[in-house]
Amino acid sequence: MGGCFSDVRGGKQAVGVGLTGPSLPPMPTSDVAHNDAVDHFFRARGIQPLFTQLELSLSGSNLRDRDIISKACIFTCYILHEEEIYRKRSGLYKNFLSKKNKIPINKKHYFKKQAFWLKIHSENLLVMLWFKLKKFLFPLVLQSDPMVVAYTKKRDGTLEELGRTEVIMNSLDPAWIEKITVAYHFEIVQPLIFHVYDVDTKYYNLPVKTLKLNDQEFLGEGSCVLSEIVTKQGQSLTLDLHNRNGNRGLKNLGKLTVHAEETVASRNAIEVIFHCSHLDNKDLFSKSDPFLRISRIVENGGSVPICKTEVVDNNLNPIWRPLCLTMQQFVSKDNPLVIECFDFNTSGNHVLIGKLQKSVADLEKLHKQKTGASFILPASAQHGHEKVLKGQLFVDQFCEKQLYSFIDYVSSGFEFNFMVAVDFTASNGNPRTPDSLHYIDPSGRFNAYQQAIMEVGEVIQFYDSDRRFPAWGFGGRTIDGTVSHCFNLNGSARGVEVEGVQGIMAAYASALNHVALAGPTLFGQVINNAAEIASQSLSYNSRKYFVLLIITDGVLTDLQETKDALVRASDLPLSILIVGVGGADFKQMEILDADNGCRLESSTGRVATRDIVQFVPMREVRAGGQTSVVQALLEELPGQFLTYMRSRDIKPGAVNIAQTSTSHATI
Repeated sequence: MGGCFSDVRGGKQAVGVGLTGPSLPPMPTSDVAHNDAVDHFFRARGIQPLFTQLELSLSGSNLRDRDIISKACIFTCYILHEEEIYRKRSGLYKNFLSKKNKIPINKKHYFKKQAFWLKIHSENLLVMLWFKLKKFLFPLVLQSDPMVVAYTKKRDGTLEELGRTEVIMNSLDPAWIEKITVAYHFEIVQPLIFHVYDVDTKYYNLPVKTLKLNDQEFLGEGSCVLSEIVTKQGQSLTLDLHNRNGNRGLKNLGKLTVHAEETVASRNAIEVIFHCSHLDNKDLFSKSDPFLRISRIVENGGSVPICKTEVVDNNLNPIWRPLCLTMQQFVSKDNPLVIECFDFNTSGNHVLIGKLQKSVADLEKLHKQKTGASFILPASAQHGHEKVLKGQLFVDQFCEKQLYSFIDYVSSGFEFNFMVAVDFTASNGNPRTPDSLHYIDPSGRFNAYQQAIMEVGEVIQFYDSDRRFPAWGFGGRTIDGTVSHCFNLNGSARGVEVEGVQGIMAAYASALNHVALAGPTLFGQVINNAAEIASQSLSYNSRKYFVLLIITDGVLTDLQETKDALVRASDLPLSILIVGVGGADFKQMEILDADNGCRLESSTGRVATRDIVQFVPMREVRAGGQTSVVQALLEELPGQFLTYMRSRDIKPGAVNIAQTSTSHATI
């Protein structure tokens, strides 16, 4: 049964407009797009894939509403409760329910009967119920809040997630804006699985990848082979949705349409600010709550939504936040775009205020001429002709931008400096026993700490020219008998750096012989030391970005101190990767990760300027069937790096961008 829940704040959010940072384009939902660091690592070694990058646009129709049963039950119980109270108070109470006040199985017949009875016997009761049940009458028209999760099926039959759409509030016929990016290999059969969910938890300001699918209602599944979509006329394929694992017992679960387009290799983007004036009011007791939805006309004559603005409440002259649209979204300056203005309704039945069709070139002209474009209302049953409205759309700002990629920066000399900190607290267990997380296996098999150091270090060191890495331990009792929460892993009093990943591995193995495990688990000092190194680099080299890897098994003792350190470090060229090993409860680490949409706040009330932490529990990565933690750890690193560079308007150095583009283009 559905949870009868819709996150209204989540439904009012902008989608696909590049609000993730100053002049930042929309971040792709696909995991493929987030792993530029790993991808470039392999490409630089001559491993060139034969593929074409595609974007999949998704829309649904006649989806199943899993909320309707729970809504009906709540509504029925509430009516019975209010009706009984009213009749007791007014002296009109009578036993009007048949079958000993039980709700009949035939609810439709019951509601008809009671509606008739209420109308005949008490107008006052109807009025009272209307005002008291308004909060239920409106939610009753709410529908499922659908989201699609796309998978590819690997050779062993396991599913690998490709990406997720946004959540669309209260719609059984959704057209999602967020695209799914997939690499199309001509020579490989690529099965795709699409799962549609009704989201029953809050999603406002949350990355959709953090939503737990087990907490959502499953609406249906569709499957196909990628080549089926590519070879279809118009590159669109409509799938019938069915139950999991091919069980087609329930029919009429709706349809899912998948449209494929090749990605456009361009760094061009536009940043625009829209405002409207004199919009028609569609609300009775207040003003409209307008938002814009922009769609691109495609070859088959249909349209694909590319973005929507946030909702401006109670305003007929709204001004929206800046939109940053990439050429991948609008294709060319002459491609026609449909701009629709809607009045937001909680029910999901948004009312069209007006629409117009303009290209990007037209929008630029509107900005230069400082004129507005009138909305029109299409012909309908109410009025048989197109109506030109008083409301107009204005372009307050229009500027073209060049968006540099992660590859542009590293190809022009930007470097990543790797740092590592290892947990030496007693909860890891005696290093001399095989059940210890620090046990060094004589067979050469890596423990969890060694594995994390090798996998992450091998990728990060590729971006560091001198390959000299600071390495610390924390929570251990050093030779002088004191417990240190940040000691040099190499045991040297002169310097903290070691040479290469092998140097880290050697220093770690050596430290296990002369450092006693102690505690507690404190991150603050290690993070402050890493931040100090990153801060010092700003005075002489802005082409360095620092990555601190913390490997730990325990629960933090200094959570607030760690938050304070992270908030201070969020202004610096620094990202922090945390690997959780063992079976401890890592809820505190998830707080530090800030993937719940809430940025960290220090004890003084200061909020982090950006998210710089990525936490991965190794046991969950293993359970998910991945062979390496490196992709899970580095998933957000390119995005964090780009957010820092763009927020400070740091551009790549003198580099031939065209050559850079060619070097990693598809073949």
